[in-house]
Amino acid sequence: MAAPSSVSAVFQEYLQHLGLQDFPCGLGNWNKSRCNARRSSQAQPAGLEEAVPPGEDTPEVLLELLRDQHSPWALPPDCSPQAQRLREVIVLAPELLHGSSISQLVKSLRILDKGVEEVDEGLLQFQQLEELILSANHISRVTSAHLPRTLKVLELCHNDVDDLQDLCAQPPLELQHLGLGYNQLCGPSQEKHLTVDFWPNLVSLDLSFNSLTDLLGLVSQLSTLQNLRILLLQGNPLSLIPAYRGFLVDSLPKLSILDDIYIWPEERQQFHRLAEQPELITSEAQLVVTIGEMKGLPYPEDFQLEPDCEGPVIAYSYWVTYQFAEGEELKDRGSPEGTEIHQSPTVATLDVDSSAQDTGETKSHQEPAATEEPEAHSAKVFATPAQPWADTIDWSYRKQHIAKDLVGLKSYLEAGTIVSVMEEKVVSWPVDPDENSATKEGQELKKNSAKDKQKKKKKKKSCEYRSDPPIRSTLATTRVTLETLLANENLVATVCDFGILIPEKPPEPPVVDEKETKKGKDKSKKPKGDQKNAASKGKGKNKDTAELEEDQEPQPVPLTVQFQMQLLRWSSAASTKRQGSVAMSEGRTP
Repeated sequence: MAAPSSVSAVFQEYLQHLGLQDFPCGLGNWNKSRCNARRSSQAQPAGLEEAVPPGEDTPEVLLELLRDQHSPWALPPDCSPQAQRLREVIVLAPELLHGSSISQLVKSLRILDKGVEEVDEGLLQFQQLEELILSANHISRVTSAHLPRTLKVLELCHNDVDDLQDLCAQPPLELQHLGLGYNQLCGPSQEKHLTVDFWPNLVSLDLSFNSLTDLLGLVSQLSTLQNLRILLLQGNPLSLIPAYRGFLVDSLPKLSILDDIYIWPEERQQFHRLAEQPELITSEAQLVVTIGEMKGLPYPEDFQLEPDCEGPVIAYSYWVTYQFAEGEELKDRGSPEGTEIHQSPTVATLDVDSSAQDTGETKSHQEPAATEEPEAHSAKVFATPAQPWADTIDWSYRKQHIAKDLVGLKSYLEAGTIVSVMEEKVVSWPVDPDENSATKEGQELKKNSAKDKQKKKKKKKSCEYRSDPPIRSTLATTRVTLETLLANENLVATVCDFGILIPEKPPEPPVVDEKETKKGKDKSKKPKGDQKNAASKGKGKNKDTAELEEDQEPQPVPLTVQFQMQLLRWSSAASTKRQGSVAMSEGRTP
């Protein structure tokens, strides 16, 4: 008996779902006379209409019950046309239900997302099968001996295939398309199974979104497939190499479509003779991160520009951070010096309550670094230089990353990067002269009398300040999707929208005693003449102007940051050669 997770078992469940054994299909009193009598091969369905005994239904009536959308025996609208066609065939020839006759009629079998784990030998009953699609299941091994020899299309994308040895033991030689995208193929051991010895008639090959890294080794095997015209390799770590597409275009001259993009003669000319110089192909990727303008930063309420020796001086600075995959080198190309952050004493976690979710507002607070959840990928944090508050901050930040761990880079791009806006608050307090009088007594005796006279003439005091430890917090954070860089896109450019930030409220002033309040009111009273002058000044103002000033109060705007990441790819063989010479001059192995 077939295993519950095998192709045969799922197919039998599918037949039961179609109700082929039940009315109006199958065998029963509604077609008993037709099943008992052997019909001649020349019999026509129209001629059977008069021969149907009373109490039985003609094939036309039964077919109408299947095709009428309002019939209780009609299939749901989402069923495939093949399912409807199979039911109609059984109505016309119910004797096909005996044995394996139904399997012999099937030329195309699609089983999607049904939990299939095994391609069992029951599949050999499909003697006319040409197309087998088993996408989105849990298949890790495919025994080629269980595949029908008539097979021309085998689609296994979105499975768990990690080894091709069993598939290539006795492969169907007539196969023209092999789909292995979104699996777990990795390592050079898999590439040896992709030659003409196993697939002599292969026209289309899908290996996209696996973990293949050896571009030179893979191309040497694929070049033996003389009939190969369509190739998909995007999403593999090797596709992140700058010269990836050009090297394939020149190495496989018969290829027509690469990664769903047609190869034109002009493109072949651009990369002409690149295949003759494999030493220029580097196993590394180059990406450039650019951070532009930031807008919508709320003005800090307790911000103090000028020290007055009566209170603390509060300074704010801001910067933007992003994550990048580990295992890479850095290059600065005409941008301010950035910062690589390895460890920070505190981090801020984004706290979005239900009200913030509804209005787009975000709040932040500090938590110990130990509470930060680990990322799905290993990454470092990089930061722009810090700048003071401004309505619009132009970071003009640009940094080039060279990633040598292509597998880790792929995982990083799949997970995306985290972009955060950071704030540092430094509070400086005026130093009380009495605290340092003992230590400064000797120095004061030696001061020049001229300097003392100058200090007396000054209206403002020259104060010394003591700064508290800086308080760092995360104002907002968001995730930027980078998966398109694994496909055909070379650039991800976005404006990170963090929503409207709610600044922290300044501390409330201390409560003043009622007596002091009354004294203050008495002192603040003005003479009647002054009040009249003030009133006359107020009368001079236009009411419309006052209303306009009220309407011009700035409305809160969302915090936004311009962010982009570019994957560098060479557009011609000449550019590849230039980059190869640069790599040699810098001491890197191409």
